[in-house]
Amino acid sequence: MAKLIALYKHPENKEEFDNHYFNVHVPITAKMPGLGDMKVTKFTGSPMGGESEYYLMCEMYFDSLEDLQQALRSPEGKATAKDLMGFASDLFTLMIGEDA
Repeated sequence: MAKLIALYKHPENKEEFDNHYFNVHVPITAKMPGLGDMKVTKFTGSPMGGESEYYLMCEMYFDSLEDLQQALRSPEGKATAKDLMGFASDLFTLMIGEDA
């Protein structure tokens, strides 16, 4: 199993970000071929107290690294990337991981 992880820093306007993220971006991302599951986590704090460095995390699960890479190259993957750059270009970090 492989996953694409997106971490988002705190946006200036959280309401505007949430509206676009959940009503536009998530539906586009959900259409990527081979996507088995997608989990979104909003961070509520840090164990050390205070606010987390990150606002939100999305984990997108694929059967294999090859499936993940194919999804990113697909028209749906390209549409997801284009949308991401349009609303959160300076807020996100992407990582790829595999189950250990």
